[in-house]
Amino acid sequence: MSDLRAAAEKARACAHAPYSNFHVGVAIQTQDGQRFSGANMENASYPEGWCAETSALAHMQMASPGARLAQVYVLGQGEGILTPCGGCRQRLAEFGDADTQVICANLAGDEQMFTLGQLLPAAFDLDPS
Repeated sequence: MSDLRAAAEKARACAHAPYSNFHVGVAIQTQDGQRFSGANMENASYPEGWCAETSALAHMQMASPGARLAQVYVLGQGEGILTPCGGCRQRLAEFGDADTQVICANLAGDEQMFTLGQLLPAAFDLDPS
């Protein structure tokens, strides 16, 4: 089992999902090798909760401002692999690039690797050119 998967599993166990009972864990690795994780955090004032990717990115930014993503591991329940939602794809694009690896997985051990460019080919960018 990869270290990122283990970190995503540990994060998933901390999810706060009393409404959907859908627990998600994410682990990210920065280009300089730092690792951070996050879990989804639901709120009774739906949809004011946070996706797991959002909480992982918040941990990264607070600990290491300016860090850039190298790899993301997304783990969730269900028969198929779990990919980031559209909003999280854009959030990941803020801190990664088209070549950032995103491994999407389920609890059964199924995995598929995408690049962020494949998941979000027309991401908003700070550079309008």
